[in-house]
Amino acid sequence: MHHKLTFKYFFQTLVCLVLISQTSCAEKQPLAAAKNLTVSEGFTNPIGFYDSEPTFSWELPVLENNKSQSAYQIVVASSLDLLSNNADLWDSKKQKSEQSTWIKYEGKSLQSRQKVYWKVKYWNQDGQASTWSAINTFELGLLNNSDWKAQWIGLDTKKEKLMGSQDNLIHRPQYLRKGFELSNDVTSARLYITAKGVFDVKINGKDVSDDVMPPGYTPYKERIETITYDVTNLIKSGQNAIGVELAAGWHSGRLGWMKSYWSDTETPKIICQLELTMKDGSKKVIVTDAGWKGTTNGPIRLSEIYDGETYDANLEMPKWTTTNFSDKNWKAVNVFPVEDKIRLEPKRHTTVKGKIELPTKEVIEKDGAVIFDLQQNMVGVPVLKVPMKKGETLKIRFAEMLSPDGSFYTDNYRTAQSTNYYTASKDGVIEWSPKFTFHGFRYVELSGYNTAVKPTKDWVTGLVQYSDFEENGTFTSSSAKLNQLQSNIVWGLRGNFFDIPTDCPQRDERMGWTADAQVFGPTSMFNADVYGFWASWLQSVRESQYDNGGIPWVVPDVLYNNKVSAGWGDACTIIPWKIYYRTGDTRILEENYEMMKGWVAYHKSVSKGYISSMGGFADWLQPLPANGNNKGDTSHSLIGTAFFAHSAKLTAQAAKVLGKTEEYNKYTKLYKSIAKAFDAAFFNENGKIKGVAETQTSYLMALAFDLLPESKQKNAQTNLLRKLSDADNHLRTGFLGTPLLSEVLDETGGIDLMYKLLFNETYPSWFYSINQGATTIWERWNSYSKEEGFNSQKMNSLNHYAYGAIGEWMYERIAGIAPLEAGYKVIEIAPQARQPLTSASASLNTPYGKVSSSWEIKNNEFQLNIVIPPNTSAKVIIPANSNEELLLNANIFKNNKNVKLINKSSSSFELLVQPGNYKFISKI
Repeated sequence: MHHKLTFKYFFQTLVCLVLISQTSCAEKQPLAAAKNLTVSEGFTNPIGFYDSEPTFSWELPVLENNKSQSAYQIVVASSLDLLSNNADLWDSKKQKSEQSTWIKYEGKSLQSRQKVYWKVKYWNQDGQASTWSAINTFELGLLNNSDWKAQWIGLDTKKEKLMGSQDNLIHRPQYLRKGFELSNDVTSARLYITAKGVFDVKINGKDVSDDVMPPGYTPYKERIETITYDVTNLIKSGQNAIGVELAAGWHSGRLGWMKSYWSDTETPKIICQLELTMKDGSKKVIVTDAGWKGTTNGPIRLSEIYDGETYDANLEMPKWTTTNFSDKNWKAVNVFPVEDKIRLEPKRHTTVKGKIELPTKEVIEKDGAVIFDLQQNMVGVPVLKVPMKKGETLKIRFAEMLSPDGSFYTDNYRTAQSTNYYTASKDGVIEWSPKFTFHGFRYVELSGYNTAVKPTKDWVTGLVQYSDFEENGTFTSSSAKLNQLQSNIVWGLRGNFFDIPTDCPQRDERMGWTADAQVFGPTSMFNADVYGFWASWLQSVRESQYDNGGIPWVVPDVLYNNKVSAGWGDACTIIPWKIYYRTGDTRILEENYEMMKGWVAYHKSVSKGYISSMGGFADWLQPLPANGNNKGDTSHSLIGTAFFAHSAKLTAQAAKVLGKTEEYNKYTKLYKSIAKAFDAAFFNENGKIKGVAETQTSYLMALAFDLLPESKQKNAQTNLLRKLSDADNHLRTGFLGTPLLSEVLDETGGIDLMYKLLFNETYPSWFYSINQGATTIWERWNSYSKEEGFNSQKMNSLNHYAYGAIGEWMYERIAGIAPLEAGYKVIEIAPQARQPLTSASASLNTPYGKVSSSWEIKNNEFQLNIVIPPNTSAKVIIPANSNEELLLNANIFKNNKNVKLINKSSSSFELLVQPGNYKFISKI
């Protein structure tokens, strides 16, 4: 009996020890690795990277026991071996910190061409470590002009004296090539290239990339961006050839709607440097120099951004980018040195690419031509597969809409010809797409095709082109028209983010108008991953700033008129702050802080007693202005003073974030002084506008920018509501006032009224254009109506994103996702559900991971599904009859480690929520 008991106790003890051991081992098992590693503004494993002082970010994986980070370690090395053994560039060591975004590199200086390897591990809130992440890399481009051994080359296209339809010099596109021989196999090949113009490059007959019109659009007198391509797989031992097509693009083409903006532009040129590492370790460099040959007698006869492209297939040069081609009759190129005053720097955001293909939905034959309807206004080029006869010329025209009689409406293209021509070299189906131009269109008209063949839908496909960013958020609701508005906003973004934020994509502008950018910036950040896009454009804004601190109307500045406008120039303070608040990256403030200060100083220089005398465009395109002016009725002085105060306040906030206490105090004092002067000049003791026109926008600016003493705010709100009521609860706001409507009404308890304004069907309203068939956001509230046709003014873009700024409110208040701390470290989920909606949902990729909010009202219940990413927390406000129980994941809610009640009113529950997935149900 004793032995049996001893064995029994021994066996039980053994089992316990095994279980304890297994539990201990499980606790020590490392966590899953960090994911979605990026450098600087969200780049993954970039090549030709611009940033030698990068920042590092990552996301924690979604795990049950991964609520937050308590520490991290980053290692950075110049090779894989060193990364594993002894990081030679930087080892952060273990840092106790929750920070998992925008961590600054603090290692050895990095050099041009250098390839850098890095990885990260983290510790969660319980001190449990993760495995090391996958190894990521970035490879720097040529950072300095001194890195370039190549020279600029090109042909003197001015000698051809080609005159375009607008009586300005047109540069014939160039074809440039060079053959070279290699006696050894290549292990690595990098092509560094850019242009004064736009280019397409091939090596040994193969495309180097699918980039569209690189290098893009910058202030060329200051900076031209360079691009790096890995061409290792295109190079072979023996004979090789490189060929470049070069066109005018933005650099040498006509820009602007008036001849006074045009100049006798510099001839387009290219520079490229092909750096090769051979199998035996030796190096070889092929550069643009006097050894290149060129011709302008190629198939692309003309190519202009505004006017389109002309192509003659009879002049095609088969295999001209291969070794099997003789260029003995080509000309020697002209050679030009690299200028010190124009910086050559790696491109700091993604190139434009063909992103989406849109099929033709309907074919309409009319007056000897045929029209292809894509049923979506878009930006890009047509891909054509059209039967033709030898020697015939196909004419390709574009329109955003058709006139009521079915004819093409092109008045709003103004002087932009926007027409392509293709001359066939043989009978049969031609397959072609223009290369160095782009168009804004829904309809494509063809004439000159083989009329013996009946047109079919597959003749035309729309290739949608925009900067190569991905979707960042989604929004949908129970309202078909609200969903169409969301679609119009997204298509407006796609159509106008063509390397820079343009005002429109179809007429003789397509420029970086600053006010359009500043009002739409926040909405764009919800819908697309465009941090790098905005950071790059802001560099151009800094480079374009006048010596007196003024900001030009458009960036890059091609107007050179030294004119400024309130609300336009303020893009330089508003956009950096808005981006900072949505990313949490202080570097966007660091980079732009001096520019912000310079702009505030300019404001001050054109003010007397803090009251602005700055002119400009005012509340541009306000509907139904009493004065009949596109600039609207709101006082220029009031607008200038309001934005003076607002920019001073934003500069103060930036100073505070950057730890500049003295300057924070200075700009805060300035803001308060301006606000006091604004109140005294424009408001009476009853909170009513005095001395200038009383408009919705005047009250909106006073309230949104916090320019009134508390004693007048209620009366000002009442006066705003009166102005809205006078307009039958319709907006009377233009570019500057419209984005403030939702903000002010939201903060003053006017959610119901904001819903009313949003869901209005009649002019002026967002749904009015939808009721007229809009598939993008329009420039005017009444660009077209089914009853009256097109607006009589030619400045009538049907793809103009400014009024799409309402998308910010749709995400933040209808769906209910907003940052409470910069970068969504703390998130607010507080959907404002109102009729006629019964449901809405949104998702957003924050710097910490995806957050989502989806609500539905059903059977007197409010159902809310949310996802909170790791390393964040959220304040969640749920509408409810709080006398009834709140359900959490199908159980009656009780405080727990993940969800805690922090406040309860008669109409809502307010909760503090830790990362995870949750479903709440409340009675309403």
